[in-house]
Amino acid sequence: MTSAVVTEHLTKKYGRRTALSDCTLDIPAGHVVGLVGPNGAGKSTLLQMICGLLQPTAGRLSVLGGDPVSGSPRVGFVAQDTPVYAGLTVEDHLRFGAHLNPSWDEAIARGRIEALGLDPRQKAGKLSGGQRAQLALTVAIAKRPDLLLLDEPVAALDPLARREFLQGLMEYVAESGTSVVMSSHLVADLERVCDYLIVLVQSRVRVTGEVEDLLSTHHRLTGARIDPDALGPGRQVVQARHTDVQSTLVVRSTAPIDDPAFSVDGIDLEDLVLAYLTEAGQSGRDRVLEKQR
Repeated sequence: MTSAVVTEHLTKKYGRRTALSDCTLDIPAGHVVGLVGPNGAGKSTLLQMICGLLQPTAGRLSVLGGDPVSGSPRVGFVAQDTPVYAGLTVEDHLRFGAHLNPSWDEAIARGRIEALGLDPRQKAGKLSGGQRAQLALTVAIAKRPDLLLLDEPVAALDPLARREFLQGLMEYVAESGTSVVMSSHLVADLERVCDYLIVLVQSRVRVTGEVEDLLSTHHRLTGARIDPDALGPGRQVVQARHTDVQSTLVVRSTAPIDDPAFSVDGIDLEDLVLAYLTEAGQSGRDRVLEKQR
């Protein structure tokens, strides 16, 4: 099996509101995947369908070669609020995890708790935000899942706690080879750990691919003002900004751009993500204006 998740025209609606629309993806196994998009883009909806908590309205979804199953021992899930039970101790969480999961790895659970310096007798409600996140991650990975889903796991953490969480995650991935899909607004954090990217905007997939390939095929062009359509075939203009005399374009091109009319520079992951978010936002505003005319 080479795919962790495959979706075809996956759609989720709540009444008239569309949370995810016509989502077609093939997420390769063995990668750490960054899932990026603004609030309401459909990231949490997609992750909850992958782990079987939500049923699609339309389309097809395959997870690890089969149908998604809620509570599957092959899939670990850490939701946005890093769910732990405030009234239970750290020890209670480990016992609970062992009871529910036949594939539970007691050694990895105990080893992480000891390495993190967590007191097994401490109630989860008394832990810091970073410690709760680490406890939730420990319970998820001690299942020894083939696929680990993380929904904004570090959004509420301070920079040090985020770094420690991500470091622990990468140590586990390096040891286990587990496939990971992690949603986040913090592109700088994703840039340190992810090698595959999915950008969701307005409930639709805008771009997807290996980070290295995406960065090598996206460029910033700066030069005299030009109509983006005049760039010719094979060059997709992702974002265009103009002054009276100058154009700055973010362009996707599989062929090298050798044009003396432009200064050509590479972009980093944050610039790439922002270009797609900005382009999508402008397209949405243009559609609204067109309807109002």
